[in-house]
Amino acid sequence: MRDELESLGWYHHDLSRHAAEALLLSNGSDGSYLLRNSNEGPSCFALSVRAKDSVKHFHVKCVDQTYVFGFNQFASLQEFVGHFANQPLLGSDTGTLIVLKSPYPWHVEEPSIYESVRVHTAIQTGRTESDLVANAPSLGTKEGYLVKQGAVVKNWKQRWFTLHRHELKYFKDKMFEEPIRILDLRTCSAVQFDYSQDRVNCFCLVFPDRTYYLCAKTGVEADEWIKFLRWKLVS
Repeated sequence: MRDELESLGWYHHDLSRHAAEALLLSNGSDGSYLLRNSNEGPSCFALSVRAKDSVKHFHVKCVDQTYVFGFNQFASLQEFVGHFANQPLLGSDTGTLIVLKSPYPWHVEEPSIYESVRVHTAIQTGRTESDLVANAPSLGTKEGYLVKQGAVVKNWKQRWFTLHRHELKYFKDKMFEEPIRILDLRTCSAVQFDYSQDRVNCFCLVFPDRTYYLCAKTGVEADEWIKFLRWKLVS
């Protein structure tokens, strides 16, 4: 099945979820998408789609030589590709609607422009290969409305949240540019479902100075936020 996909110009082989997000956010546009291998099995793939300033991922499975995507089943690779040629509208569990506009090609021409080395010297001495520590910020993003409990007055208000790198920001509403607060997830010790509040689909973020209580519209959405936030804590 994967041999058949070799002819597909937007099949990115073993590109990781993290790398797909970085690629689509830096070089793609709204509605750009690509197909890549999933780590869930040899017949499982992932469709990564840029949705404005975030990237969504969807399952694609091959069952008995057919491609299963969402509610549709395609008898051949040609049918599967033909579906995407018509720019389908995709709805996610969180209510996001995405138009699949254009595939992101596996092979992109790179301009042959390179700098010449004029200075090459070592700043430190005595360091070895073991001193090389790879370090890069997390690139996954997520955004959406959540209901947050106030710090002093324990009322609940809807806020717009954005998650980018290690920062969770919340705004009075989506159209506001300045956040009410920026939370540094590197100081967060735990993210978990919470059943102490008189509300459903609640979860909490534990910081040294405060625990934040948030509620999503659905259990699926709350679970997605929790998984994403926990991934940030260990990344």
